[in-house]
Amino acid sequence: MIAESRTCGRPIIYIQHINPPDDYFFLEGTHGVEISDRIKPQDGDKVIIKHFPNSFLETELDDHLKSLGVDTLIVCGMMTHMCIDTTVRAAMDYGYQVKLAANACATMDLEIAGEIIPADIVQKTFIASMEGVFATVI
Repeated sequence: MIAESRTCGRPIIYIQHINPPDDYFFLEGTHGVEISDRIKPQDGDKVIIKHFPNSFLETELDDHLKSLGVDTLIVCGMMTHMCIDTTVRAAMDYGYQVKLAANACATMDLEIAGEIIPADIVQKTFIASMEGVFATVI
């Protein structure tokens, strides 16, 4: 998806989640917040730091997209059940059309009341819930 976007001249925007120091994961300066070497940003790519699941909340994302004249987003990343879902739904509120690259998103097992919901079920459920109203799944 990223290589194809580069070839087509689409802007690449990375959203990097960094939690406050009192949290237990995605802490600044730790391995968990690093962008994978497989998809490292290149010159000209934009990296926006966020602190909430919604990539628009208290970030420059909307202003940056508007400055580029963007009206359609291709979204991928992790975790599908948290940041992807929240950002895709928020994008509609900001007036963007979203194409969701489902096979470029990831999630994990979830647990409620002692029951484990396998990641593949979580993934399918969240992708299905975004299809149509909030995104076009590609």
